[in-house]
Amino acid sequence: MKYRSDFDLDLSTGQDGEVLVHDMVQLSTLEVKTDFLAEKTGNIAVEFESWGKPSGIATTSARHWVFVIPNKIAIFVETNRLKQLARHFYQEGKVTLGGDLNKSKMVLIPITELIYA
Repeated sequence: MKYRSDFDLDLSTGQDGEVLVHDMVQLSTLEVKTDFLAEKTGNIAVEFESWGKPSGIATTSARHWVFVIPNKIAIFVETNRLKQLARHFYQEGKVTLGGDLNKSKMVLIPITELIYA
């Protein structure tokens, strides 16, 4: 068995994270959304309908979504996982209106569900 110092383990783990982010940014399609109310509400709003037509998560072709909470954090989520969470919270009635003239329907997902899911 080869000896590995804590630094070696930390370096390897760090490099794995770098590869993951590189692949997501360079090799994947991303949908990037900035949520200005997320810090205040603790939720990310994920649009699924606008002006009576499917939109957002219902029509996306992106493999990953990135939610930006201004001046705080960016959260990367696989689209399939986001869809699972959106369905769950939709079924729980966590739906709100927003966007231009409140013509968009959005499901509210707690930020903690995105981070610790």
